[in-house]
Amino acid sequence: MSSTAAGTKASTGGVRRRTVAQAIVEYLQVQYSELDGERQRLIPGLYGIFGHGNSVGLAQATDEYGVDFPFYPGKNEQSMVHAAIGYARATNRASTLACTASAGPGSTNMVTGAATATTNRLPVLLFPADIINNRKGDPVLQQVEHPIERDVSANDCFRPVARYFDRITNPAQLLSTLPEAMRVLTDPVETGAVVVCLPQDVQGDEFDFPEAFFAPRVWPIRRRPAAEDEIRDAIEIIRNAKRPLIIAGGGVRYSTSRDELAKFSAEFGIPVSETFAGKGSGPISDLNVGGLGVTGTFGADQLADQADCVISVGTRLQDFITASHSLFQNPDVRFVHLNVNSFDAHKMGSFPVVGDAKLSLTAIHAGLSAAGYHSDKSYAGDIATAQKATAERLAHDLQQFPGEIMSQAQVVAALNAHTGADDTLVLGSGGVVESIHKAWDPSNRTEIHFEYANSCMGHEIPAGLGVQLAQPDAPGDVFVLIGDGTYYMQPTELLTATQLRQKITVVIIDNRGNQCIWPLQAAKGGGPEAEFGTQLRERDAATGRLTGPIVDVDIAANAASLGAASWNATTVDEFKSALEEARSITDRPVVIVAQVEPWRYLTGSGAFWDVGVPLTSQRPGNQKGTAQHLEGRARQRFYGATTVPKNS
Repeated sequence: MSSTAAGTKASTGGVRRRTVAQAIVEYLQVQYSELDGERQRLIPGLYGIFGHGNSVGLAQATDEYGVDFPFYPGKNEQSMVHAAIGYARATNRASTLACTASAGPGSTNMVTGAATATTNRLPVLLFPADIINNRKGDPVLQQVEHPIERDVSANDCFRPVARYFDRITNPAQLLSTLPEAMRVLTDPVETGAVVVCLPQDVQGDEFDFPEAFFAPRVWPIRRRPAAEDEIRDAIEIIRNAKRPLIIAGGGVRYSTSRDELAKFSAEFGIPVSETFAGKGSGPISDLNVGGLGVTGTFGADQLADQADCVISVGTRLQDFITASHSLFQNPDVRFVHLNVNSFDAHKMGSFPVVGDAKLSLTAIHAGLSAAGYHSDKSYAGDIATAQKATAERLAHDLQQFPGEIMSQAQVVAALNAHTGADDTLVLGSGGVVESIHKAWDPSNRTEIHFEYANSCMGHEIPAGLGVQLAQPDAPGDVFVLIGDGTYYMQPTELLTATQLRQKITVVIIDNRGNQCIWPLQAAKGGGPEAEFGTQLRERDAATGRLTGPIVDVDIAANAASLGAASWNATTVDEFKSALEEARSITDRPVVIVAQVEPWRYLTGSGAFWDVGVPLTSQRPGNQKGTAQHLEGRARQRFYGATTVPKNS
């Protein structure tokens, strides 16, 4: 039955009698976003797993009243949210999927996905089922009982990771809750995980909803200009700089300000470094110095060390980027931060320019141009020297080392050469982070969706599927780059991709363990013997430790069992051939497993990263590693508030 027919049948006197779940489905189908004049469905579908908590609630409602409201059958509740995150990224935060899960563990499985969405400032809409509201049969199946706070349920654990949280205990609440949920989803400042808990019995409660509630509504995503005095003062701060550096964050992408940033960089001779979310948003020029910070390029970190003005554009300035507040060592360094979010714009004592990045860049550009500003004449030579140092280290890392199989860097370089502007690359945690942040050449204009705010293992495959669902007619392919450790955590959405006949190409770097953690242990523990619990090894019967033989896993065969076309590559040529063959597949997922040298990583930049170290240990290796780490902590700085120069 269509919603129009159903509405005619059940509507009298300007009201529409619906259950809570039915009203939600019909409401979501007429909500739209509008960004720069382009209108689209805000919530175009529902991802879910049905159990007793929602199978006769939202499932029934979607089946009876869902019109052009496709249902995507998830295999893991956390993965569903990651798919919605991928969808949101692919639509530039203008659209996302709703996710529903049954009560108890089904719903709490979505908490990690909610945290990932909120830390990345990405909209997702979650409908976790909840315990029965009337309490007549307490305790019900999967109920967590609190002996004092009787209104608490397991779903309250969403509160710290949600940007908006509510629990529907009466149908009339939807009249205010759903519009508020849409507002938060489309607000660039407040967006993140929106959680609306649905008690099992309340989902089926009926109510006479006003017809006006179901009228189509458009939610504009506004570009808010910064205050004029902020623009004026930012210009004064920057025009006094001789060696400025730009940090391009995810806000450059979301504000579609790549062109404005490129022009800004070119006219004023300012190099651009990139965060994880900002990877690929910098200019295609010699002024793009690549990733910044712990996993950044040597050249970018050199320039940051002596920069006298750091211009951040749309970034959270997390510890990997700032080297835990130790990267910028110029005693007179000043910070200007262009960000739509005031909370972020004030970080590290920055002078805040609170507003849309595109509008702010344009206004500051005009002021600097009118003032005839340009960075110091000698700076161009320093930038070129920094770029040369970066190139030399990359050339070293890409060589074939004697006695070793192909390296992760060589695999990434081959993938880099294979992809183009029509393709999308999705990645998140693990050792591939450094390879893309430091060594990926963005000049091919491959779109990069980088999740490193929550560094959530298991995010990547479902996020890749979400990207593909958001752009089914895109001419290129969606590539997902992960390590074997991530694959073991969450491969199940490959089955969903098979079920939906959707292609994603998953490249798995197989180094037989969570190898990116081993170097950290070795550095802080004094050598290779410090490794503990990161290798894919059997237990040694004699010692009881996990130091036995490597466990041999045929990942390609495992992926094939889930419906994927799969290859296993042991050389660079085999990997390249697999990439070419995989291009012809269009209707199912593809998995290419690359066997790489387990302990070969890129040359580090030397940037400090503050982690917990053992301040007491009987092991000389730990004592040495901790002493070196404390030396790094001595470089951490407090950056006082940036003010306008007195000569202005």
